[in-house]
Amino acid sequence: MIISQVSIGRTTLPDTITIRPVRASDFPAWSTLWDGYNAFYGRAGATALPAQITQMTWSRFFDGYEPVHALVAECDGVLLGLVHYIFHRNTSLIEPTCYLQDLFTVEAARGKGIGRSLINAVYERAKEAGATRVYWHTHETNSTAMTLYDKVAERSGFVVYRKLL
Repeated sequence: MIISQVSIGRTTLPDTITIRPVRASDFPAWSTLWDGYNAFYGRAGATALPAQITQMTWSRFFDGYEPVHALVAECDGVLLGLVHYIFHRNTSLIEPTCYLQDLFTVEAARGKGIGRSLINAVYERAKEAGATRVYWHTHETNSTAMTLYDKVAERSGFVVYRKLL
């Protein structure tokens, strides 16, 4: 997938941003994005995810038996964003469902269409896999992202509950 010209700060990027599957050689750049994503949600410093979780998450992208996938947004060899998504079964559908779990762009790239392009790429992958639904959730304070989400999807009205065990 290619999107049109994007300006980031004072720098104008070339006419194309490529959305593509993550590659094994992307680990250092992906890891930087992953750390930024986790820091955004308060998982940094003393509350950072253990390295084993990062390594397991990374390995799942390359395991054909895993339903976990990753795409990245790239421009001139620089990764500007990531999205992770998971296919799973659902008791109210025959087709698989796609859960968009993580979406992140570097701060300078926000509001430039990269997040939207990553979401649209997940929509395309979900359709190819026969899924009829893509869903995700975000923190109620993430108003910037919600501005985009309200344009590309509908709010389901469901509230997420969880219990850590």
